[in-house]
Amino acid sequence: MKRFLSSLIIFPVMLVVLAGFKADNGEKPAAEKGVSKQVEAPPAEGIQWLTIEEAYARIQKEPRKVLIDVYTDWCGWCKVMDRETFKDKAVTDYINKKYYAVKLDAEQKGTIKLGDKQFKYLEQGGRGINEIALALTNNQPSYPTTVFLDDKFNMIQPLPGYLKAKEFHQIITFFGEDYHKKQDFESYKAKTYSSLYPAK
Repeated sequence: MKRFLSSLIIFPVMLVVLAGFKADNGEKPAAEKGVSKQVEAPPAEGIQWLTIEEAYARIQKEPRKVLIDVYTDWCGWCKVMDRETFKDKAVTDYINKKYYAVKLDAEQKGTIKLGDKQFKYLEQGGRGINEIALALTNNQPSYPTTVFLDDKFNMIQPLPGYLKAKEFHQIITFFGEDYHKKQDFESYKAKTYSSLYPAK
């Protein structure tokens, strides 16, 4: 993992061209005068996962960084990350506050449409792959891979491999607070992170 993090750079690659996109952000309108207000259910526990299309739509109205979990159904380490890392309270709380979180099955057969771009499923022997998974992993698919996009849907960094909760929390805060623009990850982890999150 260190070999990936020690060389973190911003990839100046535009993933997709942003287009006007009407989004449903899931919020209910405020109750109007004379109309009784409905009681909303409390938010569900855990990470509020979206599809990539939903995240793309929401970013048009409310820009926010995007975290994408690229996985497959047969990936054992993906399941461990779901069970352990993505259940950690500090991880969950931070992701829900700072990111649109996306679950992306790399082998999804349906066409994915983002604005005027379409990503199709490619047959490859016994297993295929969706073109978007190739784009997000720089044509080097590995599972799980966590991909970070900025609030304009530009690539920041794909990080292949299983990540434990503490290490993952360090990474999501590193990108979430834009420290990747100011210092390298090792300096952030040793100095900044330990002062911001002493209990972790």
